[in-house]
Amino acid sequence: GISSDPSRPSYFVSEVLQRYGFKLYFVNPKYAGQEILGEKVYRSILDIPDEIDIVDIFRRPVDVPPVAEEAQKKGFKTFWFQPGTVNEDVVKELSQKGYNVITDKCMKVEAMRLLEE
Repeated sequence: GISSDPSRPSYFVSEVLQRYGFKLYFVNPKYAGQEILGEKVYRSILDIPDEIDIVDIFRRPVDVPPVAEEAQKKGFKTFWFQPGTVNEDVVKELSQKGYNVITDKCMKVEAMRLLEE
C-alpha cells in the first residue's frame, strides 16, 4: 500500500511513475479518503471505480494473499511484485491461472530504463 512517508518505496516509486505520466490509484486503509501525491487513497482495491491494468504490490510477502485475491476480483491481468514482496505460493497460483506476473523488478527502475531510451 501507499505510504505518506517520502522515504518509503511506495511513495518515491509512485512519485517517479507520476512524472512519467502514469495514472496511479493508491490503496491503504490507514489513509483511505485522504490524498497522497494529489491522488485519492482507497481503502481497498475493490473500491477503485475504474478498470486498471496492473497492480504494483508494496506489501510484505505474508500480507500479499488478500491483496492478490482482491485484485483478481477486480479483474487485474498483471501483477507486479516489487523486490522483497514476492510470495512464492501466490506467484505460483497466479501464474497457473494465466495472469501476467512480474517479480523482483522495480517498476520505477524499469520505467526509467524503458522511457529514457
